[in-house]
Amino acid sequence: MSADVENEAIVARLRAAGCVFAEEEAALLVEAAASSEELESLVERRVGGEPLEPLLGFAEFGGLRVHVDAGVFVPRRRTELLAATAAALARSGEVVLDLCCGAGAIGAVVAARVPGAVVYAADVDPAAVRAARVNLPPERVFEGDLFAALPGSLRGAISVIAVNAPYVPTEAIALMPPEARLYEPAVALDGGADGLDLHRRIAAESPDWLAPDGSVVIETSREQSARSVALFEGAGFSARVVEDEDLDATIVLATLTR
Repeated sequence: MSADVENEAIVARLRAAGCVFAEEEAALLVEAAASSEELESLVERRVGGEPLEPLLGFAEFGGLRVHVDAGVFVPRRRTELLAATAAALARSGEVVLDLCCGAGAIGAVVAARVPGAVVYAADVDPAAVRAARVNLPPERVFEGDLFAALPGSLRGAISVIAVNAPYVPTEAIALMPPEARLYEPAVALDGGADGLDLHRRIAAESPDWLAPDGSVVIETSREQSARSVALFEGAGFSARVVEDEDLDATIVLATLTR
């Protein structure tokens, strides 16, 4: 079978399985496979519903190829707004924290766009921490529950906290696409009854860790954004909503006023 015919057959299989971008996915799978046997295995797994990015070993995010492993939250394109905003706020020499970091995609974008930024990251999920240590300086990636994971030396020293904390209401997880619901850890998706459990904690705890005039940038949904703003305003921040219709993205930008 010629390469063109083989590629067309792969595209047809992917399209039949419901892959919207079958041509692009086929090209990436061919690139990732070291042999025809490995290619067949990757295609079978993709057709079976496994997410594309862990099969490839990377996710394209913010102009980078970010390493991801199976069972780790895959960074979404909408989160590029969060990463770009954090990078725009950061300055060389300042400390930036990628909190609830997953694979560390946000931190990797900040590090790439702001030379000299001192990027730290933390996540409660050990698999996420292992992936983030590939994408970021491993000695600056910590495992633990929110700020409890961090060394005390960062208290009061962080200029920008970028957070993609889980914000899906518990009951809504059952409505998520199978690629997320079946293959990503619940701890990366479940935001509690109204989706804002982690937002409450971050709003309350982050002032102790921020430098004067420091900022938190946190992803949310359009429906939840007003409540997220209120949480941060109640904790002493000046907060506003930022949206990007092209990315279908909503974030809250909150700056400490003290």
